[in-house]
Amino acid sequence: MTLAKLSPAWYALHTRSRFENVVTEGLDKKKIEVFLPKISVRSRRLDRKKIIQVPLFPGYIFVKSDLSPARHLEIVKTAGAVRLIGTVKGPVAIPDENIESLKIMVSSDQEIISGTRLETGNRILVISGPFTGVTGTFVRYKSTDRVVVYIGALGQSAAVEVNEEDIQLLPEIK
Repeated sequence: MTLAKLSPAWYALHTRSRFENVVTEGLDKKKIEVFLPKISVRSRRLDRKKIIQVPLFPGYIFVKSDLSPARHLEIVKTAGAVRLIGTVKGPVAIPDENIESLKIMVSSDQEIISGTRLETGNRILVISGPFTGVTGTFVRYKSTDRVVVYIGALGQSAAVEVNEEDIQLLPEIK
């Protein structure tokens, strides 16, 4: 390994679904520096309305390490860890400035908008609201939190406007 590779840097670690906190605690116990950016969002549960803390990037945490072979193995052997994100040549370091920017963003009380932007033609499912259960095709953004969804049936078409938080992206059919 090169000397540059052994200097500590930040790396993105992919975790099992909903295991971000478990992996963070496991790495903390191993004395490995870890950063799990969280944001406050309104709970989607129907029985109560409360603000909860969720990961900014679901399924990912950030780890600072020199990635010596022993340290690399220690990181990926943590319960719930999947792999370090990178190329065929190995994990790719994330610039310190990016991590510092994320730390500043999550420490502020300002709303952080995250998530994947929908693209025209994406298949979606309405998961809450009056159109729950409707599947359709994303057409466009109407405003910051409203989207237009196209529904085709019997050779006819209809479009509805729903809150972006009330829809879920469906996997591509291959």
